[in-house]
Amino acid sequence: MVNDPRTLHQRLVEQPRCTGLALAPDGTRLILSVQALDDEGVRYVPELWEVDPAGERDPRRVPGSRQGDFAPAFAADGTLLFLSDRETGEADEGPGPSLWSLPDSGEAAWTAHHPGGTTAFTAAARSDTLACTAALLPGAADARAHAGLLGRRRRAGVNAVLYEVTVDSGAELGPAEPHTFVLGRDASPVDAGGQGLEGAGDMALAPDGSLVAYTRAPTGAAPDTNTVVIADATTGAQRVTLSRPGHLYYSPVFTADGTRLICERQQEETYDSEWQVTLVAIDPLSGEETDLLPDFDNWPWPGRAICSPVPGDTTLWFTGDEQGHRPVFRREPDGTVTRLTASGAYSSLCVTPDGSTLYALRSTLDSAPQAVRLDAAKADQDPTPLRTPGALGPLPGTLTEVHTTGDDGFALRGWLVLPEGAAAEHPAPLLVLAHGGPQGSWSDWPWLWNPWPFAARGYAVLLPDPALSSGYGQRMQERGRGEYGGRPYDDVLALTDAALARADLDPTRTALAGWSYGGYLANRTATRTDRFRALVSHAGLWNLESFQGATDMHAYFRKIFGDPRIHRERYDADSPHLDATRLNTPMLIVHGGADSRVPEAQSRELQHDLRRQHVPAGFLYFPDESHGIEAPNHLGLLYETVLNFLDHHVLGEQWRRPELL
Repeated sequence: MVNDPRTLHQRLVEQPRCTGLALAPDGTRLILSVQALDDEGVRYVPELWEVDPAGERDPRRVPGSRQGDFAPAFAADGTLLFLSDRETGEADEGPGPSLWSLPDSGEAAWTAHHPGGTTAFTAAARSDTLACTAALLPGAADARAHAGLLGRRRRAGVNAVLYEVTVDSGAELGPAEPHTFVLGRDASPVDAGGQGLEGAGDMALAPDGSLVAYTRAPTGAAPDTNTVVIADATTGAQRVTLSRPGHLYYSPVFTADGTRLICERQQEETYDSEWQVTLVAIDPLSGEETDLLPDFDNWPWPGRAICSPVPGDTTLWFTGDEQGHRPVFRREPDGTVTRLTASGAYSSLCVTPDGSTLYALRSTLDSAPQAVRLDAAKADQDPTPLRTPGALGPLPGTLTEVHTTGDDGFALRGWLVLPEGAAAEHPAPLLVLAHGGPQGSWSDWPWLWNPWPFAARGYAVLLPDPALSSGYGQRMQERGRGEYGGRPYDDVLALTDAALARADLDPTRTALAGWSYGGYLANRTATRTDRFRALVSHAGLWNLESFQGATDMHAYFRKIFGDPRIHRERYDADSPHLDATRLNTPMLIVHGGADSRVPEAQSRELQHDLRRQHVPAGFLYFPDESHGIEAPNHLGLLYETVLNFLDHHVLGEQWRRPELL
């Protein structure tokens, strides 16, 4: 049955996931990236599907594609390009993804390979120029030398890395550094420069292929800024480099005439200043920078802005959180901003060649991502859904909102999932689910910590957006600055009280759970109140002092918390471990052994403190997972374990240990 509480979480895990769109230059083909279960059900593998832009035909697997093809994009002539680990047939090329091309009809052709693989690429809109991200080992001047060094390391059995710069990343990095390579017709790849060890393939090509732009990761000497590089695509010579202390640049894209480079610019959070995100235009000749959204109170984040494809037209579109949604916005050449969508969360924007129609992925908290079509200019519209794989079907409940005010009078809101059958005569137990971030919002469909498996078991689920959440204006950041465990915690409890004022919820049967920053709020709750019957902390911060010295984002968190030897009062105010003697609520802790963002030692410390306080606790440990849970079999175990834990402590049912644990 669709609403069977024993199977919904497993069906969620097995569901194909739509992750991205690519539109052909003539607007006739729309390619969808999908993550699907492999035959063994132990990992997700990428697939390429074709969606009918008119919404009339059913979606189909792209002819000539295979499981494992990913990162689709179109060349200027309409050829579909993608990355894949397919065998190239060249014995000397070695492992790693290669670039492939696939015409409208026919077989895929191997296009380019770099020793060790290509991690990202982009294509020029009106030329056959491509730009790729691929790595070079220290001392390697080109791909041939890199291949030789790779082979020597492999034969010697060496995988050691010597870091001579500060590295802030959750991924295993080095020793090779990502570089930006430009590929032109019948020419050797041109190295346009290194992106830093943490380079993520953030690139753009001018429409005529004459310029390439990319971001270079922060360095140990300047950990609070990265660099935008604009280089000659033919020679690799750098023309403009731009950086600003305390700011990071993301998602570069050239305008249709190539005269401006559009980027997201983020001001990083510190103890004394708030996160701020805007869009800027950079002159590729002078490096002059212009803020495009000086009066926009929310953020053009997350997602990449897209520019009008019509040369001379400076219209652009972007997405940004707003009041529990993530609308599409249109910025006119005169700076006027119009919200185009009435509800939902949008991503992966594409625009037709005449600039009249948009395609995007749309999701909500009660519908998984699907492809949709939008008018590129109409305000507050409802989109036209396109036939998309991966529909989950009816859900076991309804979605509504909760509103209240904070202690400072600020308007607060959150989503509330109500299970089927909740009524004053049969009030539902409540699970409060705190989001990560803290910058973020409950606005789109989550695969990790999705509320509907809990609703299928009969739980109402409150999804609060407290202080530091995005989509509520810059004031929401100001009121939470420097108060990791203060006002955000108070806002969560205020929204909880507002929800429990409903007659169809049971105030005596409640629990709270959270992941990442939400896990921190769960830990904070454990030392502040005993109002909940159970708590779940997934990858949560416990000891802020040991955390900020061990996290991969050490420099970032040091700016927020300060040096504990100098700003002891900040740690005394916000670190839950200092109040460990107040622990008395049963807790389930979840953590991945490969988590560099919040190292597993945070949960180990919490587990030891719970034991010392004789508090019932479990520790669900995934040795190979990182900050989230990626493997589908592990995600299913997460849901099953948490559900059984809540049933035991909130509903008083007998504990059921998952069979595979």
